[in-house]
Amino acid sequence: MTFTARIIAAFGRHLVVRDAQGIERSARPFGRKLQVVCGDQVTCEIDARHDEAHVTAVLPRDSCLYRTNLRADEEAVVANLTLMLVTLAPLPVPDLFVIDRYLAAAASAGIRATLVLNKCELPWPPELLAELAAYTAVGYAHLAVSAKTDIGMAQLRAACAGDIAVFVGQSGVGKSSLVSHLVPEADIRTGELMRSQEGTHTTTASRLYDLAGGGHLIDSPGVRDFAPALSRLEPTSLGFLEVAQRAPGCRFDDCRHLKEPGCAVRAASESGQINPRRYESYRRLRRLFETLGSHDGGAGRKPRPR
Repeated sequence: MTFTARIIAAFGRHLVVRDAQGIERSARPFGRKLQVVCGDQVTCEIDARHDEAHVTAVLPRDSCLYRTNLRADEEAVVANLTLMLVTLAPLPVPDLFVIDRYLAAAASAGIRATLVLNKCELPWPPELLAELAAYTAVGYAHLAVSAKTDIGMAQLRAACAGDIAVFVGQSGVGKSSLVSHLVPEADIRTGELMRSQEGTHTTTASRLYDLAGGGHLIDSPGVRDFAPALSRLEPTSLGFLEVAQRAPGCRFDDCRHLKEPGCAVRAASESGQINPRRYESYRRLRRLFETLGSHDGGAGRKPRPR
């Protein structure tokens, strides 16, 4: 029997799929080359001998978050998202360059992104609040929440309604606590699934949950670092909204926004219209983008028509 389903849990090559009737089954990808992630819509066949399903094909994705893995290969993380909840807290101290890379990946993939400021009951350093103001100025929404005190949780639940949302961020920022607050049965369901997959670690797991108010929520592993898949980034702005906003004013239509004459982005940075740390974050990602051969180095550059 062949049927279509959604991947609702991925623990390495151990999967759980749910079909249109709501029936959930254990599953495995059919073949080593098939890359399947949580959120994927897939085609399956029943393997009656082993009481599981084989995922035989991945249906076209509406969107996907990709990263570069330790082997420098492109790797899908979660699929078919409509909202990325980039989560940070005063402790552990946020790596804002990692935040920038998540936001760049989201913008390049056409995924809406919101900053979730968790542990808002704790004091936030003034310098961190000043940096967060730069995201607001660019146009990113944010929600101040606390899973511990319930502050902002109703607003977070409303923000996820009707979406397929994913929590991403560094380890220790409290994503799992937020998921448990929004989906009280999350701990029980994840525990049951983990016990059925002996030897699998929770840090490699992604799980999709249904929200009571409509929509779905994916919990993803915490990270120390995140490197977006460079080939998936928008080549002109690399997914930085303030760069995309000003790039049309550059003299050259293939401007890298580094040292080129007539660069509107660099001029905005020098005048303080673009946050200097955000611009440095763009420069770091641009250098990496070019080091790995994703740009032709500007050969044949032509002025933008005026």
